[in-house]
Amino acid sequence: MKANMGMIDRVVRVLVALIIGGLYYMGQITGTAAIILLVLAGIFIATSFVSFCPLYLPFGISTKKKQA
Repeated sequence: MKANMGMIDRVVRVLVALIIGGLYYMGQITGTAAIILLVLAGIFIATSFVSFCPLYLPFGISTKKKQA
């Protein structure tokens, strides 16, 4: 697993996950939508911590800055 996520990408994913968690906690999202969004938030947190997004791999995407 080669890191393919830059810092901005990681921060945005964590912020989105926190917003989803907050909406769930406040009761703004419920039911099936809540479950799907919470799973997505968990995936966002996990990929942010490991700096690797498996969906970027087949498309050759990398948001990580190249080292000079």
